[in-house]
Amino acid sequence: MEQRSSVAELAASLRSELNRYSIGGKLPSSRALVEQYRVSPVTVSRALAQLAAEGLVVTRPGAGVFRARPRALSPVTGDTSWQEVTLSADLTGEAVPRSVDASGVLVSLSAPPAGVIELNGGYLHPSLQPERAMAAALARAGRRPGAWSRPPVEGLPELRDWFAREIGGQVTAADVLVTAGGQSALTTALRALAAPGAPVLVESPTYPGMLAIARASGVRPVPVPADAQGVRPELLEAAFQATGARVFVCQPLFQNPTGAVLSAERRVETLRIARAAGAFVVEDDYARHMGHEDSGLPPAPMAADDPDGVVVHVRSLTKATSPSLRVGALAARGPVFDRLRAIQVVDSFFVPRPLQETALELVGAPAWPRHLRTVAAALRERRDALAGALAREAPALTVPHLPAGGYQLWTRLPDGTDEAGFVGAALRAGVAVAPGRPYFSAEPPAPYVRLAFAAVAGPAELAEAARRLAGCL
Repeated sequence: MEQRSSVAELAASLRSELNRYSIGGKLPSSRALVEQYRVSPVTVSRALAQLAAEGLVVTRPGAGVFRARPRALSPVTGDTSWQEVTLSADLTGEAVPRSVDASGVLVSLSAPPAGVIELNGGYLHPSLQPERAMAAALARAGRRPGAWSRPPVEGLPELRDWFAREIGGQVTAADVLVTAGGQSALTTALRALAAPGAPVLVESPTYPGMLAIARASGVRPVPVPADAQGVRPELLEAAFQATGARVFVCQPLFQNPTGAVLSAERRVETLRIARAAGAFVVEDDYARHMGHEDSGLPPAPMAADDPDGVVVHVRSLTKATSPSLRVGALAARGPVFDRLRAIQVVDSFFVPRPLQETALELVGAPAWPRHLRTVAAALRERRDALAGALAREAPALTVPHLPAGGYQLWTRLPDGTDEAGFVGAALRAGVAVAPGRPYFSAEPPAPYVRLAFAAVAGPAELAEAARRLAGCL
């Protein structure tokens, strides 16, 4: 049983037993709970901490855990209906739509109910996360001199230098800004490069989180179709000419959701077209550490071949480690770097130093390359297991492109399939999948679902998921 399930189950059991104790009554000791429920001391500690956070128990160091006095319920008062008008009005008082749609992002962030196979997740399964290495890195980081002092707003020099060496080419530490993960970096980049109301070119389909950022920032995403070799240059050039856009956002390596890798010829063409348009290319290199065991050496980042500052590079450690290790980087050359830095300072000052120190300790440890090899092998195994199971159990679900990296299969549903209906049926059958509609900034050409294979326990679970999905067609 996973530890997070054990904690929730123990907390539920203790919650149901609280009425056996009077207010202020002492609960059994941690050792007694370990023996009674046959769980680890860590599980007991976390379950009791959860009850304490709910106000159900009080922990007194050296004395034990006691039932807390129930909190008095506050009457519901007030009328917040006025906010609907205020949130929908611009400076002239005219009502305009200003809602922020995060539904496409929440699909991959929401934990499915118990018993549901998670094919909509966007992070590694706990068994694939380097928990011991991260714990050791965190402990070492906490002992570093000045670990809790204020860091430079651009980030720790050593971490900036590591990111620069990872990107390669002519990128130096002076070109790197440490960010709180990739999502934060993309938000900063779009706010820096595009004025409200401006068009921004995006791949179609593309990552829903980026579309949410664009719309929340008030810019207009314009789709440019892509295929198995990435964005189509002739359509990219036409889109620049038609819209006057000055920004193109892309994922050249293991694109989300298709898994495509931008070909060498198209990389050159993309930079040429953007340079001719006087535009920036935001390179979201989210999956640099997510290549599969059989993928071979990935192409260098576009930023490494860009002496003129056309590319604003986004990199993150989160996908290959843990959702909570939110450390990433922006790399840019020229005056745009100062604007990126200014926006991040205004928004959040800087990334907490203990998190940066932990990231430094992790990537400098011998366990880091071993972890990346483990992830590469596990992702290849899961990719092949899911693709094979779909071919056997649900051949009507077609995979146009088998990716060499990333954590998902972009799966086309049969023509005429009700995409939302299929997603609902899959959830009732015990499989959570991501609908394809949020990946398109305009009307989708066909019904799709994205099936992620990194958040599951292993191949057996993927085979069961395919069997269940077959019954939903």
